[in-house]
Amino acid sequence: MLKKQKYRLLFSPKRARRPGPKGRTKELIDAVLEMKRRNLTWGCKRIAQQVALAFGVDIDKDVVRRILGIHFRPEAGSGGPSWLTFIGHAKDSLWSLDLFRCESAILRTYWVLVVMDQFTRRIVGFAVHRGVVDGIALCRMFNRVIHTQTPPKYLSSDHDPLYRFHQWQANLRVLEVKEIKTVPYVPLSHPFVERLIGTIRREYLDQTLFWTAADLEEKLRAFEDYFNRHRTHSGLEGRLPEPSGAQTPLSFGSYQWQQHCRGLYQTLVAA
Repeated sequence: MLKKQKYRLLFSPKRARRPGPKGRTKELIDAVLEMKRRNLTWGCKRIAQQVALAFGVDIDKDVVRRILGIHFRPEAGSGGPSWLTFIGHAKDSLWSLDLFRCESAILRTYWVLVVMDQFTRRIVGFAVHRGVVDGIALCRMFNRVIHTQTPPKYLSSDHDPLYRFHQWQANLRVLEVKEIKTVPYVPLSHPFVERLIGTIRREYLDQTLFWTAADLEEKLRAFEDYFNRHRTHSGLEGRLPEPSGAQTPLSFGSYQWQQHCRGLYQTLVAA
């Protein structure tokens, strides 16, 4: 009897299904998913109402939420551009700047102004100043960074009192640059340049020594070349902030190492 029961379950043309609700049909699930793909800003309640209007099927918003949670996978880049990308709709239209201090080998303090392009994550340049930074010194540092480049349309800065000097405001008016302020006391509202400063400290200045302002500027220019043209950026999905051209894949049998920043970093190049 056990043998007959076993074979009956295995070869029966109509096996008994578990009791209870059978769930939503595949056609309904596909309609919900397609409606979400075509209207990414719609919520579960709106989709449920649109489905009821179109198909006459009474569906609860919680059912839509479960369908989307199980089956819906948003495509890469489907969330739309960020607000920084929206402002920086063209290359070099939104720059960000900040100041940080560092000490030389003989414990002299230097101020470093770093300017970066928000849209491409490219380091625009550095300027070094020893002593007290006032409005005139800040303008001189900024003009030294951008003297060979076209000024941006917008410039993002924090609420440091240095940016309140009349000389600084007049300099931006002459350059026709509009200043965008971040949220006060919230470093996360100024994330790219803050992270760049942390990268410079952690990966470079903490690993080397400098003696004078000229020595610091030379080493920062070397790091700028390495960062822009040879170091991959996770925020750019592994691309370079300033690619030098079409990247030809290397062969494992023919390559060599290229040194940067006096041998602190080494990258692969064609042999």
